Amino acid sequence: MTIRLLKTSMVFAVGLWALLVATGNILDYDSNWHFVQHVLSMDTVFPDNALKYRAITNPTVQAMGYWMIIATQWVMSGLCFAGAWRLFRTRHDRVGFIAAKSLAASGLTLVFLLYFVGFVVVGGEWFCMWQSEIWNGQAKAVMFLTCAMLVLIVLLLREEDAAN
Repeated sequence: MTIRLLKTSMVFAVGLWALLVATGNILDYDSNWHFVQHVLSMDTVFPDNALKYRAITNPTVQAMGYWMIIATQWVMSGLCFAGAWRLFRTRHDRVGFIAAKSLAASGLTLVFLLYFVGFVVVGGEWFCMWQSEIWNGQAKAVMFLTCAMLVLIVLLLREEDAAN
């Protein structure tokens, strides 16, 4: 049961982190709003970048993108918290605990999708965020998704016996 509690607490911790990130994006909206605007407008990439035609400069579309990020962060948090709660409730039942993993795994996978697909692939490569010395969030994104993937790996490790 100790291992199950450890897995549960790790999922809960990711949920707490996601809650703080989502809350911070609401309470301090402008900080990351400027980040999103600069990345999407590609205004700090290399001056001779032939890919600048991809830039999105429409503030409404930029705001929609930012709100999609924030909404995803809220969903990540909710799934991880709900998953942790379900894991905790089933910690004494091996089969139930295994079945409960799917909700937590969904939240952790959403962290991967937001930060890998959203920030590394779309932001980093499509909008050339890697070229910006000021508005490059790839390192933080990789840190976030790495932590979530480590928790996902631990969570999905096989339940060896009822003593877990």
